Parts: sequence; C-alpha cells; structure tokens
Amino acid sequence: MRIILTADPELPVPPKFYGGIERIVDLLVKGLQKKGHEVALIAHSESISPASKFFPWRGKRSQSKFDTLQNTIALWSAVREFQPDLVHSFSRIFYMLPILRSPLPKIMSYQRKPSDRTVKLAAKLAGKSLTFTGCSNSICQIGRNAGGAWQTIYNCVEPEKYTFQPNIVSDAPLVFLSRIERIKGAHTAIEIAQKSGRRLIIAGNYSETGESGRYWREEIEPHLGKNGIDYVGTVNDEQKNNLLGQALALLVPIEWEEPFGIVFAEALACGTPIISCPRGALTEIVTEGVDGYLVKNIGEAVNRINQIQQLDRNHCRQKVIDHFSAAKIVDRYELLYKNSLRDMH
Repeated sequence: MRIILTADPELPVPPKFYGGIERIVDLLVKGLQKKGHEVALIAHSESISPASKFFPWRGKRSQSKFDTLQNTIALWSAVREFQPDLVHSFSRIFYMLPILRSPLPKIMSYQRKPSDRTVKLAAKLAGKSLTFTGCSNSICQIGRNAGGAWQTIYNCVEPEKYTFQPNIVSDAPLVFLSRIERIKGAHTAIEIAQKSGRRLIIAGNYSETGESGRYWREEIEPHLGKNGIDYVGTVNDEQKNNLLGQALALLVPIEWEEPFGIVFAEALACGTPIISCPRGALTEIVTEGVDGYLVKNIGEAVNRINQIQQLDRNHCRQKVIDHFSAAKIVDRYELLYKNSLRDMH
C-alpha cells in the first residue's frame, strides 16, 4: 500500500520532548514501512521520521486561517504527487477538504474531543470513504453521537524502549509527569504526596503566561524544594525512562476527561502502577487493584499509596504488551486500511 500520514503542524515527528500524537505517527511510519508499505509523511519541516517521502507543512499554526489554507493546499499537492492508496490524518480534518468527496479511502484519527459539527459535515461529504478512529472508547462514544463510522484504536509505546523495573527502593518517590496545568492535577498531586509522607518528583512543561502561568506561580512553584517536592523540568526519553522506572507510582490526579495520555502507557511499560481518577480513558487504561488505582478524593489516594507496593509490577508491564504495544497497534491500523480499501472497491 501507498499511505500518506499527516501530523499536526506545530511539532516535528518525532517530537524532541512533549508530543504524544507525533510519537504515535513516528511509530506508524516505522512500523508500516517495516511491513513493506510505502509511507509519505506530511508534518512540521523539522521532522526526521524516516518516511519514504516527506512533505513539510507550509503553515505551522493549526488555529491560523491563513496557515490552514496553506496546509490544505500542501496536502492536496502531496496527494497528487504521491498518488496514495489511502490518506490517514492525525491533523486537522479541514486539510482534507479537497479530497473528502473523492473515493480515495481516508482515515481521520482523533486524539482529542471531536467537534460534533465538523464530524457531521465530514461524514456527510465523504460518505463511506471516511472512517474515524478515536484513541479510546470514551472519544469514540462522543464521536458516534455526531455520525460516521468509528473504531477505537488505542495509543501505544514500544515496550522494548522502556526498562522494566520489577523492584524499587522502599522510599521510592511518587512521580507526576505531564503538562503542568490545572486539568492534570499537579496541585492535587502535591497535597497527596505531603499527606502520605512521600517524596514527589514533578516533571513536564509549564506556561509562564495567562491562567496556566498564574497556576504555576501561585499553586505549584511555592511548594518546590520543600517537604520532598521537587521539579526537574522537561525530560527527554532517557530521563523519562529512569524517572518512571524508579517511581513508586505515576501520580496524575486528572480533573478532565483524559482522551488517553501516553505517559500512562509509558509508566506501565516500566512496571510502574498508576494513581489517577476515573475519568475519560483512565477506566480503559487502569485495571483497578491490578496495575493501579483510580481515586475520587485525596483521602482515598493516600490510602491507595499505602497499599501500592502490594501490586505486582509484572502485571503493569504485561498490560502494555497485551494492549498498548506499537506492534499490536500498527497491526490494527494496517487491518483498518485493508478493510477501507476493500470497502471502496
């Protein structure tokens, strides 16, 4: 098959630091080519993913109308030049507008809450040539309400890139690794760590402006360097592997409907259980009392931290191998492509 993959224009594929969608696209490029398919990539100009053919986006801002127009032209030009059997978009659906009515099979993958209006319009224009995927059942349930054919295909990691740590030291820290903003619950993680008497290492990027900047300055920064709460900045893949592997648990007490969150799969790959909340995809990622706990309040979280060493870290690693490994997810997408091609012929 000749396949075009697209990623959002803001970050290169693969990303240097944060960038979940871009990691998935990079794994797909490599995995599909390993299976003998030709893959063209449309992404940020600094992308180094080893696609057969690379087309850089002309605009780098998803929210800019001018850049959207430029990127719509870029995708249309790439389709004419590469002549794919199928187009798979992890970027804005609007970029596919010139090809929506064509019989060319198209996949639109959502890693965030889909817009009802956009899904409805695209499904109407494209008919059976377009299939939607969501990175969790919770995303697909939202999408199906607007129409179109939906299929859940989870996000993934390469388990072999993460060092499984079957044992940890008795005073192992809790780790919060995510964007540092209110919806991810860093402030709650600090309170939970303090009440459980555990060290907490915070890693991730934060904003210095607007509401997020105020959140950092007022609710996070004052705690750093005190009572075992430390901030280590953004981390690369090697640092992330070490940080997650040595953790008692990944503690990310979310306050939103999490679409998936690749960091949860990364923690499990290291053998590290999860403590989070029963919202969004977390009920699909965590098996309660097997590879983590989903808590509803701070008291519950503290109790679970005291029980966490009873969990078998082997179960955490096995969850990733069985459900969230790159090999399994690439197979799922390949099967979807074949079915889409078959349905259009």
